[in-house]
Amino acid sequence: MLKLKYIHATSTILSSPIEYLKGVGPQRADLLKKELGIFTFQDLLDHFPYRHIDRTRVSLVSDIGLHTDHIQVAGVLVNVDVTGDKRTKRLTAQIKDKSGFLELTWFQGISWVQKMLQPGQTYLVYGRVGFFQNRPQIVHPELELLNQQQPDAKSWLEPVYPTTEKLKVRGLGGRQIAKLTQVLMSMLKERDLSENIPADITRQVKLVDRFTAYSQIHFPPDPEAFSRAVSRLKFEELFIAQLRMNLLRSSRHRFSKGVVFDKVGDTFNTFYKEYLPFDLTGAQKRVMKEIRADTARGRQMNRLLQGDVGSGKTIVALLTILLAIDNGYQACLMAPTEILARQHYATIQDLLEKMEVPVMLLTGSTRSANRKKILKDLKEGELKILIGTHAVIEDVVQFSNLGIVIIDEQHRFGVAQRARLWKKAVVPPHVLVMTATPIPRTLAMTAYGDLDYSVIDELPPGRQPITTVHRNETQRSKVMTFLRAEIDKGRQVYIIFPLIEESDKLDYENLMRGYETVKGYFPEPKYWISMVHGRQPSAQKELNMKRFVEGDTQIMVSTTVIEVGVNVPNATVMVIESAEKFGLSQLHQLRGRVGRGAEKSYCIFLTGSNLGNDARERIKIMVSTSDGFAIAEKDLELRGPGDIEGTRQSGALDFKLANIVLDRPLLEMARNLALTVLEADPELVSADNLQLKKFLIESKGHLTWSKIS
Repeated sequence: MLKLKYIHATSTILSSPIEYLKGVGPQRADLLKKELGIFTFQDLLDHFPYRHIDRTRVSLVSDIGLHTDHIQVAGVLVNVDVTGDKRTKRLTAQIKDKSGFLELTWFQGISWVQKMLQPGQTYLVYGRVGFFQNRPQIVHPELELLNQQQPDAKSWLEPVYPTTEKLKVRGLGGRQIAKLTQVLMSMLKERDLSENIPADITRQVKLVDRFTAYSQIHFPPDPEAFSRAVSRLKFEELFIAQLRMNLLRSSRHRFSKGVVFDKVGDTFNTFYKEYLPFDLTGAQKRVMKEIRADTARGRQMNRLLQGDVGSGKTIVALLTILLAIDNGYQACLMAPTEILARQHYATIQDLLEKMEVPVMLLTGSTRSANRKKILKDLKEGELKILIGTHAVIEDVVQFSNLGIVIIDEQHRFGVAQRARLWKKAVVPPHVLVMTATPIPRTLAMTAYGDLDYSVIDELPPGRQPITTVHRNETQRSKVMTFLRAEIDKGRQVYIIFPLIEESDKLDYENLMRGYETVKGYFPEPKYWISMVHGRQPSAQKELNMKRFVEGDTQIMVSTTVIEVGVNVPNATVMVIESAEKFGLSQLHQLRGRVGRGAEKSYCIFLTGSNLGNDARERIKIMVSTSDGFAIAEKDLELRGPGDIEGTRQSGALDFKLANIVLDRPLLEMARNLALTVLEADPELVSADNLQLKKFLIESKGHLTWSKIS
């Protein structure tokens, strides 16, 4: 107790270990830590209820129907019994009210629960209703001896907290956690939850104060008060997150030194005027202006370039590389797979064919003699452009004067891997991160808020839209007839099978069955088929890929290894088998493998006949639009932010209350206000912002934030 008073006196009550809260103690504390991650008073305060129940509303057992979810009943506890042997042991009891009996069942902590139960006493019981042998029951219910006193009219909404079965059987169900939270709230004063948002913003957004918000999210007097408390705390989460990331961003802008690309020279101009294969789109020109401005100001560029499949990111990357060369620097482009690195190498080498700019490829399979030459030329400054896989980050790879690092499909590299690249120069090189997965604006400004980001949101002229259709299994023969007609015109075809099983062996067997089916429709020697999958040796995979790229085979049967990195302009049809088993992002990436030439292209989704609602919705979206950003927004809505692949590795999306899809207006408001605060006071030194700065410093340890994306 003395310890608690001391902690309170020093105004750090919320950092107190949870075992010091009355009603917890060492054993319960261990359980709370293991089961819910509650280590301190603050953690308990941030463990929010997932629902509130009306304490005054007690139902009858006869009110239970097939669609009843949770229920609260009151009655006498009867028929307490333990049945079964060691493995099937269970404790059962019944609650009897004037309308009938409700069965209660426990499978864990039986001896402990049995000691607590008092047959013949009246209990208040709460829990999720299930049915066993057509009889209603509650498994591991929450129950307490019925208090004859009427509940306090001011707190008729009782919080119910997330808990676990282990905690329930140890007397720490949702209601017991509510009692602990009530004890904690009774100890807190307003100074313990002092305001962390500037007063003019709380007035502008009409936010309740922080102490009231915490009090009323746990114990609201009415639904409106609860709603105001939730809004306040959601805004706080979003505002603080935006402030942190934009502080990093503005700090980098002000203090991070970068190499200066102050001129556009002969290499850039010659390529732009004589060898650029097509006119840049307006979006590409806009992005190049942003990159030019970034690289000329003496601060390190850290820019995310997002663009849809085929939007022309590679040309922007090459022009940036040429800008670096004109200013006396080397450039490095890193890709996640050998296939993609080779494609970048082939594309850039082809574009620079008539110019004397040395380009080399470094991967894990580069031969020793070639590797030695690359390392020597790189160190001596002879080699200007290095393209490669993660092999480029090895310690033996040393640059003479690295000025720009371009990272493709950045989410496939870990933070530590990426960081090793810009340690290869005295002054950190500029960084351009590219992704072909369109990122919804809401996700971009949350997950990538500390980066400058550019969007290429239009396709180059001359690219025909891809006709996308949905066919089910019963129409397979018609689909194959269509493929035959396209092949007879001299075109090529992809047929993609999903990776759906946990076992590589089963996936391989599925693919082989599919391959045999395709062979049945397209027999040799009239038709030739390449097959590519993850279990093949690299050399065989490369050979099969090469045969398709060079037109030796008309059909590519593959798993999703060709999702990125294959460019065959003559391939005009993409068939995706079991398309219902793919996510939206993956379907869009796969579709982007066709439509790269002058001929009309098609994407066919083949599915089973009985589709679930989610799968039907995904296919419908894909058929209706080819806009990657619209698809990404829908993907975010369907899957939620926690399940998005390729977001950055940080706590940026780890919100307890806010949802970046459902709370988009609040997110945009929080972002705009955070930017306004930082524009007026970049160091947060004004009197209005001192409390905010103090909060940011004190809470810094709670989240992991990285300057590197």
